[in-house]
Amino acid sequence: MSQPHANTGFVAPTWLSASLLQGTLRGIERESLRMQSDGYLSKQPHPPALGAALTHPHITTDYSEALLEFITPPHQSIKKALADLADIHAIAHEHLPKGERLWPMSMPCMLDKEEENIPLAQYGTSNIGRFKTLYRHGLAVRYGRRMQTIAGVHYNLSFSDKLFEQLQQSEQDPNLKKLSLQDYRSERYFGLIRNFIRYTPMVIFLLGASPTVCGSFLLDREHDLQRLVAGALHLPYATALRMGKYGYQNSAQKQLGIRYDDLNGYLSGLEKAVKQPYAPFTQLGLDNAHGEPIQVNDHTLQIENEYYSLVRPKQAPQGNETPSQALKARGVGYVELRSVDVDPYSAIGLTEQSAAFLEILALYCLLCPSPIISEQEQSRIDKNQANIVSHGRSSDATFDTGHGIITVVDWLNQHLNQMDDLATVFDQSVDATLYTDALMSMKQRVQEPNQTLSAHVIKDMLAHGGTWRLGAHLAEQHAQVYEKHEVSLEKQHYFDDLVQMSKHQQHALEQANLISFEKYLSRFRSSVN
Repeated sequence: MSQPHANTGFVAPTWLSASLLQGTLRGIERESLRMQSDGYLSKQPHPPALGAALTHPHITTDYSEALLEFITPPHQSIKKALADLADIHAIAHEHLPKGERLWPMSMPCMLDKEEENIPLAQYGTSNIGRFKTLYRHGLAVRYGRRMQTIAGVHYNLSFSDKLFEQLQQSEQDPNLKKLSLQDYRSERYFGLIRNFIRYTPMVIFLLGASPTVCGSFLLDREHDLQRLVAGALHLPYATALRMGKYGYQNSAQKQLGIRYDDLNGYLSGLEKAVKQPYAPFTQLGLDNAHGEPIQVNDHTLQIENEYYSLVRPKQAPQGNETPSQALKARGVGYVELRSVDVDPYSAIGLTEQSAAFLEILALYCLLCPSPIISEQEQSRIDKNQANIVSHGRSSDATFDTGHGIITVVDWLNQHLNQMDDLATVFDQSVDATLYTDALMSMKQRVQEPNQTLSAHVIKDMLAHGGTWRLGAHLAEQHAQVYEKHEVSLEKQHYFDDLVQMSKHQQHALEQANLISFEKYLSRFRSSVN
């Protein structure tokens, strides 16, 4: 084995100060399946007391009627973002049908043999609501419903314009110095994205919490997983099977070649995928024997959101803008980090330390050199990621740096040690030791892999006797946390108002249908041909 060569030689810039990080904003999206008292997926509709999933800004549904999604607005501190997320969980729990609990893991369990029993999310009779359900039906036709029940945490993060202005002033490249702030910000966010793709194996090792898969998820699928206990399947040193071949996969998208060289190239790639028919999807047909649509279209992507990626450039849409139109108009406003497993030991799916680590890593990705990813490097990234997904905690797990093969532990240590100064500046920005404590905790997991979340899951699954039993135990613990959580009167009134407002907004959309859904869909199909 060669000597380590992965060290980037990164040194935090001398101009980086706490004041430049005080404008950092973060928002969190957490998905969670609703579980019946018998452990099976809920068959009940979205609770009316939570408002209309189509129009509620904080409590909605993802793929299934039973897959809740909780969304916080941007916050100026991790503590406030997590407090908001805790309020949302408590309010949602209060209105779940009797006996239901929130499944605490990323990978689902106790699915029926019949995929049709996984209910698609319903959004009412408006054209946009029916379109959203049809899109989900298209996903089912293309990939199956089971895959869509996987849950995760998405961490949305933006840095202040002051930070980008200072960064641009220190640029050596005259072409970058000449860019407008909007274009420069987009350019640097794409650098962050490329590096985050390179360093995703770090997130998988440190925050991965899906080393097992319930047998009900892999019905009729070939696999090389080993039996752990009861119906649980695993690999002994796995970290996050959700992020590997047993997780959310899309073979069609691997042919797309969407690149992260720059904003224009990324948008061109997405546009092509949204407009390009894909033969296997064409063969599925657009409508069933009764003339009812079964997918939005036969293109590689029905809509932009179908593109699955580890990290996304984002800009808040205005009006009826698509995500791409928003990006084209105003550049990248923030990044969405999408490779984070639900933490089964946290009642809200994410801890303060994990959030702090993600922010340190994102800043590291922003400030480190970030060359374009070649096909050769992408292939190496894919192999490294697959290796850490399946074998990351093994003492002899290796990592290909492109300059030589080193141990996973050496690779992790090199990068984590280079983040020390960034953690210190973050701490100064919040006048606490949150970030250095978080980094220390992650270093400890590298030195003692049995302290990782994935190791704890395997140990506790053995102790409890299977996936469902551990999940049910944790779900009950979390339910007690929600019940003890006190939501302020002001926040309670806010959510009460949102219930009524969201229902009124959905009703207004339904009343505003000026054309039939058939015509609405036909117009959309024509617009992307």
